[in-house]
Amino acid sequence: ACGELRHPAYPEANGTWRFPGIGEFQCYDKYMRASLQAAAVAAGHENWGTSGPHDAGEYKQFPEETGFFRRDGTWSTEYGHFFLKWYSGMLLEHGDRVLAAAEAIFGGTGVTLSAKVAGIHWHYRTRSHAAELTAGYYNTRHHDGYGPIARMLARHGAVLNFTCMEMKDEQQPGHAGCSPELLVQQVRAAARAARVELAGENALERYDEQAFAQVAATAEAAGLSAFTYLRMNRNLFDGDNWRRFVAFVKTMADGGARTALPRCDTEHSDLYVGFVDAAKEQRAPESEAAAAL
Repeated sequence: ACGELRHPAYPEANGTWRFPGIGEFQCYDKYMRASLQAAAVAAGHENWGTSGPHDAGEYKQFPEETGFFRRDGTWSTEYGHFFLKWYSGMLLEHGDRVLAAAEAIFGGTGVTLSAKVAGIHWHYRTRSHAAELTAGYYNTRHHDGYGPIARMLARHGAVLNFTCMEMKDEQQPGHAGCSPELLVQQVRAAARAARVELAGENALERYDEQAFAQVAATAEAAGLSAFTYLRMNRNLFDGDNWRRFVAFVKTMADGGARTALPRCDTEHSDLYVGFVDAAKEQRAPESEAAAAL
């Protein structure tokens, strides 16, 4: 389990995968193999169902080092389309089942469902988008992988929660073919077309003004319904970090983004939930007195 709607294609434990590796397809247990075999038979190509692609490389490789993901590799063939459609379809079916079960439990309670989609931005500038493909997002230069996900979420009234909102293209390593900004734009367009709410979060531990400014700009452009600030730890409460975070929260609030305030305040600023609640209570009697006059 990885906490996101994706196949666990890039496990970081024990050095199995390292950024910006392409990852590996996860289709080799008996259930996935049986499903693949059935799909191949139904497609009239029984031999396509014996296993996953034999030329897809290993976790830490680059696209051009493989036969499947290179510029005009197997991914662009009839077999490649068959396999990627099946592989991504299995992920969509899984998400559909989980959300249906959640609806059955939480329906009518006022709870809003959401699904987190991974921001796999490395190798985005290549034709095959290899790292997205191994994770189950059939997104290539010629095929949109996020529209189907957004439409699946729309059927359940779920929010699409996306990450890497703080990242800029210019900050990424040149050899990795990254483009978090273009990726966010594509996901935003998919959410808008499917009429689903888009929420966001940061991917990395960041306290700098540039990251906060990028989040605020993205939130305004995308009309985020919520933003979750991740990687919060004691470093956040260092003087300069806390000052920048306070300014960031105020900016988000002024822009209309809905974001939760922190419940603790080690720097004694006026920006925390307890202070806001107390201030509201203090203003209430004053408002009533003014109304009486």
